[in-house]
Amino acid sequence: MFTISRRHLLGGAALAPFVLNTPFAFAAGENRPDFTVAVAALPATLEPARELSNVGTRVTYSIFDTLIRRDFLGTPDGGGSELKPHLATSWERKSPSELIVTLRQGVKFHNGDELTSEDVAYTFRDGRLRGDKAQIPGGKPYFSILDKVEAVDKYTVRFTTRVPDVLLEQRLASWCAWIVNKRAYEEMGFEAYSRKPVATGPYKVVSHNQSDATVLEAFDDYFMAKPTAKRVTFRAVPELAARVAGLVSGEFDLITNVPPDQEQVVGGYQDIEVRSVVLANAHVLVFDNRDPVLADKRIRQALSAAIDRQKLVDALWLGEAKVPADHNYPEYGKMFVEGRKLPYDPEKSKALLKEAGYNGQKITYRTQAGYYTNAVEAAQIMIEMWKAVGINAELQVVETSAQMRAAGAQISNWSNSTRLPDPLGGIWVAWGPAGEMQTTGIWSADSAKGFNEAGRALEAETDPAKRKDLFVKMLDQWDDEVPGTILYQPSEAYAIKRSIAWRPTTFYFMDLRPDNLRFPQS
Repeated sequence: MFTISRRHLLGGAALAPFVLNTPFAFAAGENRPDFTVAVAALPATLEPARELSNVGTRVTYSIFDTLIRRDFLGTPDGGGSELKPHLATSWERKSPSELIVTLRQGVKFHNGDELTSEDVAYTFRDGRLRGDKAQIPGGKPYFSILDKVEAVDKYTVRFTTRVPDVLLEQRLASWCAWIVNKRAYEEMGFEAYSRKPVATGPYKVVSHNQSDATVLEAFDDYFMAKPTAKRVTFRAVPELAARVAGLVSGEFDLITNVPPDQEQVVGGYQDIEVRSVVLANAHVLVFDNRDPVLADKRIRQALSAAIDRQKLVDALWLGEAKVPADHNYPEYGKMFVEGRKLPYDPEKSKALLKEAGYNGQKITYRTQAGYYTNAVEAAQIMIEMWKAVGINAELQVVETSAQMRAAGAQISNWSNSTRLPDPLGGIWVAWGPAGEMQTTGIWSADSAKGFNEAGRALEAETDPAKRKDLFVKMLDQWDDEVPGTILYQPSEAYAIKRSIAWRPTTFYFMDLRPDNLRFPQS
């Protein structure tokens, strides 16, 4: 279960779930405050489907809207499993393959255009998020299931899927479903739009510089309500010490990526509070199957079985992170498979290495220093765990994700979010045939054959029992082939001025809408 805690870290005890129940308000007009967020890194661009990462969605979530909204604020654990109207006022199933969506009238884009069904159809058009030559290949795992998206009239859209899809409503509330402005996209072109997109969210883009800052300003015609901050600046501050110093001095209002061992120090300041949440996201290792050593799945199995994940959680996360039950999460509801767990068996690792004829070849693990909290520290511990079973492991710390996956890296780290409350939104998006690992060849199609067959069948299946059986087959295949392995679900901690009411979500989405960001009355 995902938990959100509000912490007074002088004593380190978790308090009751944080709720916006204080009489916060904002001053009218130009007296609204600016809000500055210090982040470890910024995305390269702001086209939301192009930036499906923690650094990307953190920024774009307040620029763009989806048709349907996950209700993160309405659930005690912040998991957002329930859906509610957003840019759409209603939706109706006409068949297992057809959904009719009715748009909210009068919604404005940042350029003054009214949202219409043409914008929605354009967002999901063949060639952008789906099709053999999709402009944004990252959208294919989410929306290749679509057959047609049609504008029925100005405020009505018909979605038709290739096969029956029980998850279409969830897809329209999730990643890659953010609505773009057709006129601006066509006039500006892909690259220019990616730098300064036009959308319907509470904040519009003023400027974006990946190495410095992304600056947004309030969009006062926002359909929910006038935004509570006049301007929002995401400032790139890679060093934790600099982020903390800026928060203490008043330069920043909120900072991200506070490691567990620093929470008590940062939260010790009188006017600062640390708010944390266990993410609907897992840190994972990727094993490159193309490598001559790791091509033998017994070596990959040995690497996975040698990791004491609970020790990582206890040592690095002070117990705040969570070891999940495989690539399998309680938020899947009836699709959750009871009784599964991740392996830890050093003796089995030794036996597998002997069986595979491993004779001490070097195995290199690459990670970035600042992208994932505790990435280097976890890597250092795992290197020792691997050495303990006889693996000649070496750690390399690099600067970019491209370097991490470049030639010679046998192991790298990654993260997998459960973007939909279903296996199709977790293991299938990340590891299926349209996901990064198979499209790059890190996991070969031959090795993934049984997994892919079960996943494609799961996409089209509507019977709950049959769907669960197919998921079990996917898990069995993934666990046997071990193209990667899960470490833990991290706890993400933010430090913020105590007087500001704001609640984190179980994703990296930083929700700055008026119902989740409030300032004290002046």
